[in-house]
Amino acid sequence: MTACRREDGQGITKGDVQVSYVGSYLWSLRQKVGSRPLLVPGAQVLLLDGAGRGLFQRRADNGVWELPAGACEEGSDFRGTAVRELAEETGLRVAPADLEAFGSLSDPGVHTLTYPNGDVTHCFALCFWARRWSGELSPGRDEVTGAQFRALADPPRPLHPPTAVVLEMFREFGSTGKFQAR
Repeated sequence: MTACRREDGQGITKGDVQVSYVGSYLWSLRQKVGSRPLLVPGAQVLLLDGAGRGLFQRRADNGVWELPAGACEEGSDFRGTAVRELAEETGLRVAPADLEAFGSLSDPGVHTLTYPNGDVTHCFALCFWARRWSGELSPGRDEVTGAQFRALADPPRPLHPPTAVVLEMFREFGSTGKFQAR
């Protein structure tokens, strides 16, 4: 569950910070379908450092740890979404060619998010990993309160449930070399 709320249709408040929502693709869909469940494509990024540790970020709205991730916007693709979300949430840049897809998470039992205002999204994420990036780690304050590299077998807690599943999928991908779908 994600702890965000819309206030007067002007944005999403995460903690004490107002985040742009008006005009976004999801906002425009909500204007048409109200609170009916939305199917939302998106991307997640598992960024690995030289020691094989993954980058985790702590959400500003509910304090859980997760991988950088987010929803596609109109006109974007999965790689572009991964690049954009990683930059927005961590300050790090990755070249699209350096992203390798290893799985897709669409299990509604794991990847359905309910917002406090009643909005429900069933997310479909293409999951990427990368070892090369540039920039300085500087979490986006409106969405992220901290970020750190941790061993994949010992992620920070509390861990966002979809992130736990993505880590399992990545372990299986590493063992078999086969694209994972759940």
